[in-house]
Amino acid sequence: MLPFRVAICFVGTTTLTTLTFVIGLLPDNWTLKKKLNDHASKFSFRLLSRAFSAIVTYHQIENKPMKNGICVANHTSPIDVVLLACDTSYAMIGQVHGGFLGILQRALGRASSHIWFERSEMKDREAVAKRLKEHVEDLSKLPILIFPEGTCINNSAVMQFKKGSFEVGGVIYPVAIKYDSRFGDPFWNSHEYSMLQYLYMMMTSWAIVCDVWYLPPMTRLSGESSVDFANRVKAEIARKGGLVDLDWDGQLKRAPAKREWKQKEQLKYSKKFSSSPRHIAPLECKNDSPNPSTSRMDGRAYS
Repeated sequence: MLPFRVAICFVGTTTLTTLTFVIGLLPDNWTLKKKLNDHASKFSFRLLSRAFSAIVTYHQIENKPMKNGICVANHTSPIDVVLLACDTSYAMIGQVHGGFLGILQRALGRASSHIWFERSEMKDREAVAKRLKEHVEDLSKLPILIFPEGTCINNSAVMQFKKGSFEVGGVIYPVAIKYDSRFGDPFWNSHEYSMLQYLYMMMTSWAIVCDVWYLPPMTRLSGESSVDFANRVKAEIARKGGLVDLDWDGQLKRAPAKREWKQKEQLKYSKKFSSSPRHIAPLECKNDSPNPSTSRMDGRAYS
């Protein structure tokens, strides 16, 4: 199966690169360009998904992301993008990569508007927020796909959502993704495996089986902070996907926890003891035995 899947991956990548190159030559103001890009994108990503024998079930498709919005989803694997793009066309945002991912980024950028940043630019939150807001406010742009966790999580929980994408405004389209690990574990640990090693593991697995739920659109409530909004969206995604809702930062797998985070958890743990009774009343043993010797023996036995 591996040679056949590798061939499909090569054909899919070549198809995506060729189609987006041709579509990129068309004028931006040509209405047909958007429709061609939508069909070409879906066709190419569906072809790429065959390289992993992907079996995807989409639920509540009436809630699929529309124009002029932000789609947020939990993140397990780079394959998340492929599986979501099989059903809907998205604009992407992320850091510029090299290698295989770089080829896909450059191909996608020719046919539609995506937001790619250099590593140095990613640290500038104001620049990222400005470009993101400009994209969302443009009614002609595709919905932008964001993974607020910022890293891949092992398909069991949803970690802390970064608040940046929830500060921009507009409509948020939550999406929950849950894989069936019995057929293949899709989690990518980038510290242990390179992209090529990971692709090899996926192509040698039995299949990639997952469910995708499109949740109803959500907007920020009056007086609600961006952090509270992010937590509310995260809770809905975790509930629908049957995942554990955690407040921990997913980047803890790469760096030790900050001192203030440890102190916060220690304070919570200490409150559990402070709320418990401090003193336990001693048990009183009443000895009704008339025999003094027996009483002395009992006293020695329990002293």
